Amino acid sequence: MLLAYGQSGLEIEVDPRRATVVEPVHHEAAADQLAVLRAALREPVAGAPLRERVSPGQTVAISACDGTRPQPRHLMIPAVLDELDGVVRLEDVVILVATGTHRGNDESELRAMFGDEIVDAVRIVNHDARDAGQLTWMGSHGNGVPVWLNREWVEADVRITTGFVEPHFFAGFSGGPKLVAPGLAALETVLVLHDAVRIGDPRATWGITHGNPVHDDVRAIAQATGVTFALDVVLNRAKDVVAAFGGDLLPMHAAATATAKRMAMRPVEAPFDVVVTTNSGFPLDQNLYQAVKGMAAAYEVVRPGGTIVCAAECRDGFPDHGSYRRVLASAPSPHALLADISMRTETIPDQWQVQIQARIQAGSQVIMHTSFLTDAELAAAHLRQTRDISATVAQALAAAGPNARLCVLPEGPQTIPYVEGRRP
Repeated sequence: MLLAYGQSGLEIEVDPRRATVVEPVHHEAAADQLAVLRAALREPVAGAPLRERVSPGQTVAISACDGTRPQPRHLMIPAVLDELDGVVRLEDVVILVATGTHRGNDESELRAMFGDEIVDAVRIVNHDARDAGQLTWMGSHGNGVPVWLNREWVEADVRITTGFVEPHFFAGFSGGPKLVAPGLAALETVLVLHDAVRIGDPRATWGITHGNPVHDDVRAIAQATGVTFALDVVLNRAKDVVAAFGGDLLPMHAAATATAKRMAMRPVEAPFDVVVTTNSGFPLDQNLYQAVKGMAAAYEVVRPGGTIVCAAECRDGFPDHGSYRRVLASAPSPHALLADISMRTETIPDQWQVQIQARIQAGSQVIMHTSFLTDAELAAAHLRQTRDISATVAQALAAAGPNARLCVLPEGPQTIPYVEGRRP
C-alpha cells in the first residue's frame, strides 16, 4: 500500500483482510481548470462578478496561502489577474502571502508557488505577524478579539481572498475568512484566536464552522473588516481543481465547505485499535508542526489507548522557527503539557498545536516515521520513531489481540474519518 509521503510516497505492507482503508473518493479534475476558475469569477455564488466590483485607478490586494498549503496559486492568481486586465494596472496590485505566524517564503519558493511570470510581473509580499510596521489596528471583533491586520490589505481599495477548502482540525474548514485572519493578522490577534479555551472547546474540530469558537471569530473578523471578493477551490487527491466558488465571502465559503464535506468526510462504524496516517505528502508534511493534522485525523477513530502511526517526511524539521519545539519540550509528558497550557493566563505562540498534539498523545500512543528527524529529537517531543511501519503495525495489532482492527489513512487529513453518530 502506498502512503502519501514527501514527494515520492512510501510503500508499506498490511494484511488487507484486517485493514479498513479510508481515502478520498476519486474525483476527476475539472476538464478545463482555468475555465472553472473563470466561471467562478464571472458567475459567483452571491453578489456581482469580480470585474464589476473594480474600477480604473483602484489598488488591489490579493491574499494567497503560504508554501505549506497546496493551493493552485499558479492557476488562481492568473485567473484573477485576467479578470482585472484592462481595469487595474499590475503595478497597483500586491499579492500578500497569508503566512499567519509561519515563516515567509523565499524567492525560489515563491517562483515554485506562483510561477516565474507572476513573480516577475507582480509585487509579492510575505505577511509578517511580528512586524508592527506592516500592521494596522482594526478594533475588537468577535468574542473580544483584538484585531490588527496587514496594512497593505486594509488600505487597498479592492481586497480579494484566494484559497482552498478542506476540513481543518480546529477551525472546521480552511479557506474563506482564514485568508484574512489568521492569515494576515498580527501575532497578538492569532494568539487570542488560538487560546487554550477556544482550542479546548469540543466544537473546535473538523467540519464544524458555526458554533465553533475559532471559526465564529475568524468569520466575524473578515465580515467586519471587509472582503471585496473571495475565490476558493476544492481539490482532489492529486491537488487538481475539482470545483471553484467565487463571490461574497460568507455565502461563497458556505457553498465550498458543503462540497468539501461531501468529498472529504467519511463515517466508520466503530473505533480502531491501530490507525496508520500521513500528513498528505509534500508540501503538507514538511514539518512535525503540520503533521499534527495527520495525527488529529487518526485520533478521530482510534480507540482510547490505541496506537497511531504517522508518516510525515519533515524535511523542514520541527521547524526551528516559532515556539512549537520549545513548548513541546517544556514539560515532561503530554499530560503535564496539557496541565501547563490550561493554567496559562496568556497564550504563547504555537501552544495551540502543542495543546492538540498533547491531547492526542495523552489519549493514545503516537509513533512517527520521518526522514529528517532523529529518534532523540522526537523523544524530546514525547514521541517514538519507527523505521519500519509495517513491522510496527503488525506488533501493535498482535498486542491488541486477535480481533484487533486496523485503519489506514493513506492521504491523511485529505479525508477525515469519524465514528457514526459523533459528527453532524
